[in-house]
Amino acid sequence: MAAPIPASPLFLREPEIRRGVELLYFGYAHLTRSIDAGLAAQGLGRAHHRALYFIARKPDLTVSELLAILAITKQSLGRVLTELADRGFVETRTGDRDRRQRLLRLTPAGAKLEGELFDALREKMANAYSSAGQGAVGGFWAVLEGLVPEEERQRVAALGR
Repeated sequence: MAAPIPASPLFLREPEIRRGVELLYFGYAHLTRSIDAGLAAQGLGRAHHRALYFIARKPDLTVSELLAILAITKQSLGRVLTELADRGFVETRTGDRDRRQRLLRLTPAGAKLEGELFDALREKMANAYSSAGQGAVGGFWAVLEGLVPEEERQRVAALGR
């Protein structure tokens, strides 16, 4: 891989911002393509993967929490969760304190599928991190965190706990 082009000292100019947007777009597109075949083999799409990923990160996630994380309509999430449950990848149960809550958890089959998909993502991210170096990883995280609105950062940080 070619050495990364250093950012211009004028990094807030339009060409530098456009370059960042382009790299973000193409990087994400190639990252997600690494799991498309695994999803297609199951007849699933990227929306299913996002649900599996976040349920894996936080078992017993509520449906309303997942709605907030994914920022999609209740109808869209309902379709995705129904398909995942019908295929035996996700199970729901009622909340202990609030019986109206629906808590989401991966089944063993769901955990296996999510793990296989994550392995493909991990390989791509580890290679990119390795070639960029430790200092660049922290800067990358800082830029991405800066894209998350302040009021949502707590929810994002809670996933890492």
